Amino acid sequence: MAIPVNIEKLVSGRIVESERIEYKKGWNPAAIYRTICAFANDFENIGGGYIIVGAEEENGRAKRPITGIPTEQLDAIQKEMIGYNNLIRPYYGPKIDIQTLDEQNLLVIWVPAGMDRPYEVPENIKAKDKKHQYYIRKYASTVRPGKVELEELFNLANRIPFDDRSNQQATIDDISPSLVREYLVTVESELLDEFDKVPLVEIYRSMDLLHGSDEMLFPKNIALMMFNFRPDKFFPYSRIEIVEFPKGLGDPTFYEKPAITGPIHIQIQKALEQLENIALKEQIYKRPDKAEELSVSGIGGDGSQ
Repeated sequence: MAIPVNIEKLVSGRIVESERIEYKKGWNPAAIYRTICAFANDFENIGGGYIIVGAEEENGRAKRPITGIPTEQLDAIQKEMIGYNNLIRPYYGPKIDIQTLDEQNLLVIWVPAGMDRPYEVPENIKAKDKKHQYYIRKYASTVRPGKVELEELFNLANRIPFDDRSNQQATIDDISPSLVREYLVTVESELLDEFDKVPLVEIYRSMDLLHGSDEMLFPKNIALMMFNFRPDKFFPYSRIEIVEFPKGLGDPTFYEKPAITGPIHIQIQKALEQLENIALKEQIYKRPDKAEELSVSGIGGDGSQ
């Protein structure tokens, strides 16, 4: 998968902060996987980071011209990574891309913040006796967290509810602008005044629908639940099914209503409308002291008012 940024701009530090980039002159899996683990844990919530293999660091930038990686090593490294990824607990697979700079090969390992953090990895991923450890980024270094930091890492992960987590299987384009506009109209938000004046990404940020770094933003689960016409594409079985038992639950006669799909808040609205139609009954009866028939609507259909 291609990285979402230009390699020249990346190594020059023009679009990504230096603490989010780690340079490695050569393939050193033990050190590299400790850093992968640290970026995936995203202790500071800065959006993960990048590991540039094939370039030395010089004053926080890539030393030019870069040394690169021999072409014949690239396939072997990628095959090794498949096995090493399985040693991260829980499983985590960074994204890799082969880029060319100064006519040399670079292996770019892109590590977005993981959804299942905290992660741990063997201290030396090539050692026979593998001892798993947690790692975080502190400034521009990969370190093992202290006791307080480790507790904070676990608490950080536990504090993120499902609907507030980023969904890395989706993109900003999966958010429907029309559904967002319709929602802002419904709630009478002042943000509607800015809708056609600023980029959509700014509207989405204001509504707290996005997560991630500037160069690669992901929609949160709540954004896909509410502002995508087919949320079941991302969350299977996200629909409402209503079954009516007209003679009571003990009777084998029942009717299945068509499944209600679409944005979650619209599903709830339609479900309430269906339930109201099922519960409200009309019954015509004669009162002893009145000659004319009366039509009375009530809950339950038993004639009570």
